[in-house]
Amino acid sequence: MSPILSPGNRRRKEIGDYWLGKTLGKGSSGRVKLGVHKDTGQKVAVKIISKSHLHSNASVERSVKREIAVMKLIKHPNIINFIDVIDLPDATNLYLILEYIEGGELFEYLISCGKLTEKEARKYFQQIIFGLDYCHRHLICHRDLKPENLLLDNEKNIKICDFGMASLQPTGSLLETSCGSPHYASPEIGVPYNGSASDIWSCGVILYALLNGHLPFDDDNIHNLLKKVKEGKYSISKDIPTNARDLIEKILVTDPSKRFTMTEVQAHPWFKVDIPLTPCILPSPPSAGEIGKKLADEDEIDGRILATLQDLWTDLSSTQLIETLQNEEYNMQKVAYVLLQRYSANYWQKMRDDEIQAGIFFFVPPLFASSFPSSFIKLVIIYMISITNKTPTTRNHMCSDIFRKRGLFWFKRNDVKTGRTWK
Repeated sequence: MSPILSPGNRRRKEIGDYWLGKTLGKGSSGRVKLGVHKDTGQKVAVKIISKSHLHSNASVERSVKREIAVMKLIKHPNIINFIDVIDLPDATNLYLILEYIEGGELFEYLISCGKLTEKEARKYFQQIIFGLDYCHRHLICHRDLKPENLLLDNEKNIKICDFGMASLQPTGSLLETSCGSPHYASPEIGVPYNGSASDIWSCGVILYALLNGHLPFDDDNIHNLLKKVKEGKYSISKDIPTNARDLIEKILVTDPSKRFTMTEVQAHPWFKVDIPLTPCILPSPPSAGEIGKKLADEDEIDGRILATLQDLWTDLSSTQLIETLQNEEYNMQKVAYVLLQRYSANYWQKMRDDEIQAGIFFFVPPLFASSFPSSFIKLVIIYMISITNKTPTTRNHMCSDIFRKRGLFWFKRNDVKTGRTWK
């Protein structure tokens, strides 16, 4: 059977390097389909968002752009991996390529199982905290943590997803936008609040649900529900182990200044039981040397990173952002710029490693090779790999346009061969 035909002999739908398959789910901003890479067979989740829907809903458009920008900053085993963004000028949809998680939502798992064993609940809670700690070290607050936004892979490991409400929060500042789901949102939402502390509250609600099989705050009337959350009054089953009860009580504290911090949660005796021996290495924040001075002259600032910063700070013009990057003082824009530079470096290193593993190489004639030192040959090969993002090439056994900077930044470049504009 031809690879472009489905089992029913209908032409397969495709986008970029992927064949599109069955629908996996539907959300407020679009539907999600299974995707399969044409060459490698890798399964992915393809989030399909109507451009007309984006253009007619400014808040949704900001949310999607923010999600893409934030996902570029983070990579962790317990966070869903952002792979690519495909935005072709002649397409009616925007396509986000994400890691495919086979196990479904933690919410669905809880519905089917009811309350979990202490050991299983602790495993999931630890993984949520590890992933969230990674985000907070990148100064990113999720702001919509709930079982529906926690996926389980085929080995029953947590993957945090849906960063549409996420926000960058500079150290010492407060957030103001009210967001999140009422059952999981912290009581201080509605006034300037600490996003990290609010995320911790949500984790406490999730831990309660994992161990009890129901929510601590619930009511069919939204006004009554919010009142219960504000008062922080709930009951907890006597069956819950003492240490687990103690941790929940120290997280679900209505005063955020008295609520357990990320460090205190991870130091609690209940949390430290059966802790992984080799937890993921957390990133070091940008150093004072990196952000304590202006980053670069204006003509040296990466325009692609600047465009991504504009998705995060929609209230600032390009000129204003450049001014913040050239400021001698610490600011959040410089932190994000440095983190995006790291993402760019890691992205291209992985791309080059993948190309080598795929068997894509350049033939260097022996006569040529013998005339130059090996270090020079290596430089030439690296240079040839790096310029493939500018000129369309045909590569052995490969159909995809890997020279395109997939998922790295939203920027346009004309393809002189086809006339198409790639992102």
